[in-house]
Amino acid sequence: MTQCYMDLSIIIVSWKSCDKLKNNLTKLMASQGLSFEVFVVDNASADGTVEMIKNDFPQVNLIANKENFGFAKANNQALKLTQGDFVLLLNPDMLVDEHSLSNALVWLRANPQAWVTGFKLLDQNGQVIKQVRRFPKLLDQLAIVLKIPHFAPNVLNNYIIENYNYAQASAVDSIRGSFFFIRREALEKLGGLDEQFFVWFEEVDYCRRVYQAGGEVWYSPATTATDLVGQSFKLLTRGKAQEYFRDSQLKYFRKWHPLWEVFILRISWTIGSFLVWLFRKNK
Repeated sequence: MTQCYMDLSIIIVSWKSCDKLKNNLTKLMASQGLSFEVFVVDNASADGTVEMIKNDFPQVNLIANKENFGFAKANNQALKLTQGDFVLLLNPDMLVDEHSLSNALVWLRANPQAWVTGFKLLDQNGQVIKQVRRFPKLLDQLAIVLKIPHFAPNVLNNYIIENYNYAQASAVDSIRGSFFFIRREALEKLGGLDEQFFVWFEEVDYCRRVYQAGGEVWYSPATTATDLVGQSFKLLTRGKAQEYFRDSQLKYFRKWHPLWEVFILRISWTIGSFLVWLFRKNK
């Protein structure tokens, strides 16, 4: 096992989120009760992010990419350099309080069965964000592609585990990638994220790899963080966001599911696009 020199390594992949990232880092640097290092990998934001970090946070390890490499590849750039017992993949639009990380480490050290762990996420109003998901199956992904939840929201209740108890720790299939703790031992066995995923499904894929290798993924309410939810994604056009989602969804199914399911999903995307076109035409 690699000799580690600190408790936690934190990796933030940034894209056009300078103000949110500055707030994130300001809160992060006030963390108490642990030793940690911070890496920011900026995916060619061109919004002042690089200059802000150099001027305001010289202690941050900065990787400034000349192009947007996506989430998985950018995280892997920093993962190779980390020295912590644990690694936290942290979105730029997250906020922690001074004890969030130390509380997380207490729980993580007491629960070695958890190779990957997510903790309680709150929105801006202090409400719990429902982040725990079952692994994707063909029927729930078809429902998403065909926009069925717009007309029948309950169709995804099983997939999103609508009745999940967020006050209790338990093993789960997958957790949200915005506050994603990975144990050093898991990294040494599994390596980094799968770079075929530009964005979306990379954390689900990693959770699946954990179980394939004999580990577990856990959710715990032992600490909290505020998730402002998808600030960078809001900068994407609807068409580009859908393109990224479609590409990653199909790659995930090619990796983990039979080819006939991939074929059905491909057809469903064509049908879904036609239905959207027809709806807009007749609106």
